[in-house]
Amino acid sequence: MIAFVYRQLNDNANRYLAAHLPEGIQPVFRTALKPDEYQQAFRQADFILGNPPRDWFSNLPQQLKFWQLSSAGFSEYEGMSAPVPTANMGDFFARPCAETIVGGVLAFYRGIHELTRLQLKKDWQGEKLRTSLRLLGDQQAIVLGAGAIGKRVKEMLLGFGCPVMMMARTNPSAEIHSREELMKALPQTTLVINTLPGSADQFVTADMLEALPPQAVYASVGRGETTDEQALIAALRAGKLAGAVLDVTEEEPLPADSPLWQMEHVILTQHTGGGKSDELIGIAQQFINNLQRFLNQQSLIDPIELSRGY
Repeated sequence: MIAFVYRQLNDNANRYLAAHLPEGIQPVFRTALKPDEYQQAFRQADFILGNPPRDWFSNLPQQLKFWQLSSAGFSEYEGMSAPVPTANMGDFFARPCAETIVGGVLAFYRGIHELTRLQLKKDWQGEKLRTSLRLLGDQQAIVLGAGAIGKRVKEMLLGFGCPVMMMARTNPSAEIHSREELMKALPQTTLVINTLPGSADQFVTADMLEALPPQAVYASVGRGETTDEQALIAALRAGKLAGAVLDVTEEEPLPADSPLWQMEHVILTQHTGGGKSDELIGIAQQFINNLQRFLNQQSLIDPIELSRGY
């Protein structure tokens, strides 16, 4: 049997994966192939690690048994029915994503982004800055989405003493379940953190941003397409929001002419949210673990239904 490793890993992760695959499974690494050999390897695969182009699945490998995505998000497959049991990396990336977005928000409230700019200029303005600083624990927060990342974000915010509500249409752990309930809560909300999947396209709209008080901060670590970016830029320019912390944007890399680069009240973390030093080894490990669970007819880690978007 063949495990096609579409995800580009490093040498250490490739060696780990090759050494730990169950007996009888041979790895085929995309990085060892020529581009015109990729689809042939895909069609011969029994197991797949990574996110191959969607159109490849129109010529589905008949022997395919299990598919492990190498990402938490999978908006590129929106509406597609998974041909075999499928899992993502949701829990694996949840903690680093949550730490990044909460860290960015904390940096904003404590003025770290502004102090960094002053440091580069050797400009001592600490005394003037002190009275503008705010506390994360004083904010009224709403987390959009109640998946693995959203739950981690809530857990961390609670650690700072920040009151938190979650918004999700069907998840019973959320306090808000409809857009109408959300709109009623937004005028009393000073921090919104978006962890929504790509299936919630353009969920954050101009009217939602308009409903927030001017001291509110908007943060996003979900998918870039879930935010109306032009509406966000307009709200920031008009002073209707205090600032934004964005790990994701509608277009990535963010175009050089985007106003977001120049806004001093915006922190951009450049889609590094899920990153950590052992990321590639961790992806290989999760594939091995899930592959073994699949072969043993055990429940998968982070199973997903592509057609439902989660």
